[in-house]
Parts: sequence; C-alpha cells; structure tokens
Amino acid sequence: MNNNNKGKPANKIQDLQFFGEFGGVNPSIADSSTFTYLEGKTMGDVFEGTRQGCYLYSRHTNPSNSYLGQAISEMEYMNGAILSASGMGAISSTILQICSSGDEIISSQTIYGGTYAFMKNYLPKFNIKTTFINTTKIEQIASAITDKTKIIYCETMSNPLLEISDIQKISELARKHNIKLVIDNTFTPMIFSPAKMGADVVIHSLTKFINGTSDTVGGVICSDEEFIGDLIDVNSGSAMLLGPVMDSLRAASILKNTRTLHLRMKKHSDNAMYLAKAFQNDGLRIIYPGLESHPQHNLMKTTMNEGFGFGGIFVLDAQTKEKANKLMEEMQNKNLGYLAVSLGFYKTLFSSPGLSTSSEIPDEEKKEMGLSDSLIRISIGLDHDIERTYTTIVNCMKNVAIL
Repeated sequence: MNNNNKGKPANKIQDLQFFGEFGGVNPSIADSSTFTYLEGKTMGDVFEGTRQGCYLYSRHTNPSNSYLGQAISEMEYMNGAILSASGMGAISSTILQICSSGDEIISSQTIYGGTYAFMKNYLPKFNIKTTFINTTKIEQIASAITDKTKIIYCETMSNPLLEISDIQKISELARKHNIKLVIDNTFTPMIFSPAKMGADVVIHSLTKFINGTSDTVGGVICSDEEFIGDLIDVNSGSAMLLGPVMDSLRAASILKNTRTLHLRMKKHSDNAMYLAKAFQNDGLRIIYPGLESHPQHNLMKTTMNEGFGFGGIFVLDAQTKEKANKLMEEMQNKNLGYLAVSLGFYKTLFSSPGLSTSSEIPDEEKKEMGLSDSLIRISIGLDHDIERTYTTIVNCMKNVAIL
C-alpha cells in the first residue's frame, strides 16, 4: 500500500480552520446572491479579471462555497476547486470547458450511465466525439489516441463493475500527448488521490460518500488554479456561463459532513470487506476489489492510500433478473436498507444498475462489459453489527432460492 499517504487525506480535512464571522467554530453561511463594493473601480476591476480576492455574485462563487471547495481541493492535493449543483454539472462543465467542436474524448466504457449518455448522446450535437474503451488496458487507450483527442476520462473505481484503472500509467500517456486526464473519484474519496498519480482534473459527485446523508445533490471540480480560473471566467467560463451553482446553505451542510468522511469511509469499507468475503465463501459470485479474486486487486493495493479500505461498494450476482429483484425487495422488507439508486448513505442502498443507473448503455455494450441484469450493486451502510446484517441477508437469499 501507499504508506507515504497513510491517513494524509484525512489530515488535510482535520487541519482546515475556518472561524465563523463572530468566532463560531463553524464558518458563517454567506446567504447572499450578490456582494457589495466600497468603490466603483473595484467592481470594474473584478469584471475585467484584474482584481482577485473579491466576491462578485454567487453564480461565480461565495464564501460558503469557497470553504467547501478549499476542503475538497486540499483533500485531493489540488490547488483549487469550484462547486456545482450536481455531479453531472461538474462533469459537463469540465468537458465543455476543455472541448470544442471537432475535438475527441477517450472514455472508459464502464462509467456512470449519466456520464455515458452525456458523451454518447448529447455531445455529438456539438461535433464532439467519444471513443469508449476498456481503460484497464493501456494499449487500448494508446491505440485510440488521435491528434484531436483532448480528454482521457475514467473513474478510479468504475461504476458499476468496480474496475480499477492504472491512473499513473494513463497519466504518463496523457502527458506524452498533451491530453487532459479527467478522473471521477466519487466511489473512492480518501482511498485514492488521483492528483498524486498524475490526474489534471478530479471530479466528485458530492451527493454520495462525501456528503453521506442523501439529503442533497452536489458536485465539485478540483484542478490547478489556472483551470479553475478558466471555469469561472465571466466571459468564457463554463461553470460561470452555464450556471450550475451550488446553494450556499447546501455547501455549508456538506462541509460539516466532510469532517467525518475518513471515519465513514473506513466503516463502509470494513463492512463491505466482511460481506464480500463471507458471500464469496458461500459460493456466490462477488465483485469487490478487496478480494484477491478481483483482477485489479494487486494494483489497488499498491496505489491506494492506507487506512481507508477498499471502498464501501460490492456487486453481487443474484443469478437472474427475477431473483435480483426479489432479493432487493426481501432486503428492504427486512429493513436491511433501501431499494434505491445512489450510494454512500448511512443505511445500505441497493439497485440493479443494468436496469437503472446504467440503463442508458445499449444492451449489446452491457453484454460486452459483463453488466447483466442479475447484478446487484450494494452500497453497504454504517451497520454496527455486520454479522447480524450478514445473517439477515443470507435468510433473504434462502427465501428467494439464491442459497
């Protein structure tokens, strides 16, 4: 494991100190859409981009959003961040900032369905082409590069098949061809630090693990100061002109939850490892990077940050679509969690991604990827008695003839 980063992403969060306006231990919420200036010249300088450090308008940014942005950028070893109202807002703003008509993207084939749909179905109207490949195979990336390629895009742990790409090797290839490497780190905050491995841009859906309470939607783009500045440029910035701004009250709420992220990620991971091992021993097909049977297990061991485990998500093969649906209904009826999309909640969430969050992917491509309708993606919660959880799930499996 990467001992040089043991616990350090958590230290980045712990070491942040934001005083409230009146000395509060939580920073004051900037509940304003616009901000005043003492001099007319200052306003002009800000709009021209020659004056920094002044707040302009909350679609640009505000103090509450800046606090959360700083916290996430510090955790991701980046110099800047801009928030968005959703993970897709972060993804779309990033891509449209980098790409113009005629440009091309190389993307992992196994990615979040919304990202896939944006690249496959929406971007072609702007004459932006995406080539989907298996990013765990570096030779496929190399052969797909053209002189029009502007982005290589993948997820550190892919949604929903939990594949692990070698970010360091991909970054070396991207740098050689002057291509931006954009990484979605939603599944593995704290666990992976893509910037340390050469990523140019790191994206999160804050909706998931970072917030952890399934009560708000949000996204963040982390990068260097130049790219963040480009994103919020009043004349040409996609994060400014498309308007995917996060509300300051939501930013303040997420910031509070971020402070316990390291504890939650470890517990999610511990629970996932326990169940994955137990179900594999029961003879079930389980996909989880913490298992030695996972094809990228050793890669993850040598590139992850120590102390936060292998993640809080595993995939279970229920053998048929019908059994998958029945098992999820049984688990919900037994109060094991909720039959719902998303992940990172304190309660367990489970869904069949082939029928939900990855339904945008054509059937023939899902078959090629190995994404069958019998697979259940389980985002395990913060269950204290994981042995009780295991026993209850086993009983549910027996009721639907999986065990």
